Amino acid sequence: MKWSVKKNSLQAERPAEDEQPAVAATPDVASLYGEVPSELLELKISIHRQLLDKINLSALDKLPRATIRVEVAEIIGEILAEQKEQLNRAEREALVDDVLDELLGLGPLEPLLQDESITDILVNGPKVVFVERYGKLERVPTTFQDDRHLMRIIQKIVSAVGRRIDESSPFVDARLADGSRVNAIVAPLAVDGSLLSIRKFAKKRIGMDRLVEFGSMSPAMAEILRAVVSMRKNVLISGGTGSGKTTLLNALSSFIDGSERIVTIEDSAELQLQQEHVARLETRPANIEGKGEISQRDLVKNALRMRPDRIVVGEVRAGEAFDMLQAMNTGHDGSMTTVHANTPRDALSRVEQMIGMSGIDMPARSARAQIASAVNVVVQVGRLSDGRRKVLSVSEVTGMEGETITMQEIYRFKTTGRGENGEVLGRFEATGIRPKFAAEAGAAGINLPADLFRPEFGAD
Repeated sequence: MKWSVKKNSLQAERPAEDEQPAVAATPDVASLYGEVPSELLELKISIHRQLLDKINLSALDKLPRATIRVEVAEIIGEILAEQKEQLNRAEREALVDDVLDELLGLGPLEPLLQDESITDILVNGPKVVFVERYGKLERVPTTFQDDRHLMRIIQKIVSAVGRRIDESSPFVDARLADGSRVNAIVAPLAVDGSLLSIRKFAKKRIGMDRLVEFGSMSPAMAEILRAVVSMRKNVLISGGTGSGKTTLLNALSSFIDGSERIVTIEDSAELQLQQEHVARLETRPANIEGKGEISQRDLVKNALRMRPDRIVVGEVRAGEAFDMLQAMNTGHDGSMTTVHANTPRDALSRVEQMIGMSGIDMPARSARAQIASAVNVVVQVGRLSDGRRKVLSVSEVTGMEGETITMQEIYRFKTTGRGENGEVLGRFEATGIRPKFAAEAGAAGINLPADLFRPEFGAD
């Protein structure tokens, strides 16, 4: 590419027609912007068309955003001067941001993605957008021009990770470049416009120390969980949607020794393990012909041939639970996974139901024996009514009594009432029960003082 020395680095001599970069064409340019006065919208459309003619779009991925912004602002200034259009500084800055968000990012969603106080973005059609801040939902003025504009943004997200969404496959799970979880569902299943849900990942990794700082658990609970992971106990994290299961799984994984080989298995890769030796696997949906699907169960089976020290499954939902238990019972100690359930007891029942979904005819008692042998610790997390997330319970699986899996709770969060502003009041406390794995801690070189399990000491 021959660059013009008289113009900035984005403005190259136009390539021949057959060399034009593959860029979104201009017919949809009117759908690039939110609801604005018609005269301003017409101006933005005109400027956007001219901008596409003046810049070399193939160079956008080679330059930092700050550089692109300066040069795009300069070009827009020239266009405005040519058209004798008067915009104040704030309007011009907003125009530049709009153009950059469409060229480089996800359009109207970009300001929401950059806002660190927002944890969830929920788009209910092109004109209704909600976000979650500090555990509370609120509507924001962000809009898309129409459903075609929203659909274009969704396509941009899913195509980046090799997924597709259309009338024949109208819903999809995907992820953003930073690991944020995305779900989209479109017509004909979405009646009032395409639906998009984004669960953002914190830009700063949340470790156990920060969870303690946030009040999600007590220091004593963090020390116990550190020992559990270091001792290679198999951990099941249970909780509802948005309760913080994946966040806790990421935090727990930081205690895994860096010398171990870890294989992670997820529907949509979002775990952020910091160890050097991590092999990440992700499922694949069926193609347009209904073929080529690779399920979590397929990946768990394959992971056993990859010489893993630990297997981490983002979430078990079906028959892969059986294969995960087999891995835990056959030398892959210290493996971890999550499950949707409201209590530790319900979590074990859910795993038992998933074994039935594997297609293996196994008596209920045998299934429970497999669970009791494989799972050592169940950590229950939850989101309180005031939006805060807490570790509600840490329980140890102790074995079987007859047909029943036996458990004992070691730590819990006890609710005591409501504050003046509606916040949930409570405290973390030890139950007074000393877990069986505490006796193994000394042999593993881990010190777990008896005081940790005394109710008066364990309370925060």
